[in-house]
Amino acid sequence: MNTTFTIRELMRPVEQFPRISDRSFFHEAMLALQKADEAFQSGNARQRILLVEDEAGRIIGKVTPMDVVRGLEPKYDRVDSFSDDIRYGVPQVVQSMKEELRHWQEPLDDLCRKAAEVRVAAFMNKPEPNQIVNIDEKMDNILHTFVTSRRNSLFVAENNAIIGLLRFSDLYAAIREVVQACGLKASAA
Repeated sequence: MNTTFTIRELMRPVEQFPRISDRSFFHEAMLALQKADEAFQSGNARQRILLVEDEAGRIIGKVTPMDVVRGLEPKYDRVDSFSDDIRYGVPQVVQSMKEELRHWQEPLDDLCRKAAEVRVAAFMNKPEPNQIVNIDEKMDNILHTFVTSRRNSLFVAENNAIIGLLRFSDLYAAIREVVQACGLKASAA
């Protein structure tokens, strides 16, 4: 049993993902996500995350249903930057900020306008430094990045270009296979 694996072996190449332009509109992203999900559910597609490409065809981000919902209230990202505060016991500070900034105050009232005017570039998940790993990165560093960033996937780069996504679910499956190959017996407890 192979107990070592590389990012190259585990990552999903960008060619496996549906794509959308950063110039597309909110409603187009929703339709593309629906189409991608239907293709995934029927077994006709391997992925349902949308990769976002610029005019030159370079991958510059991704869009998930959560990103679309966050696109309803772009200012929400300002509060989200305080996620560490939430984790470390000061959610009341963040809650008061939300109330003060009136986030999500009637975000659905002008949904049709937003769906027609807001572009994907405004709400896509842009790769931050802690979301990008080099294709040759050591796996222990990758594990650390997943655990500390709490991300479901990381962008994989080679020569400063995004070439794929490493999903936590794929990494976990590889780890599980190694442990199962150990032949350990379940305890009676």
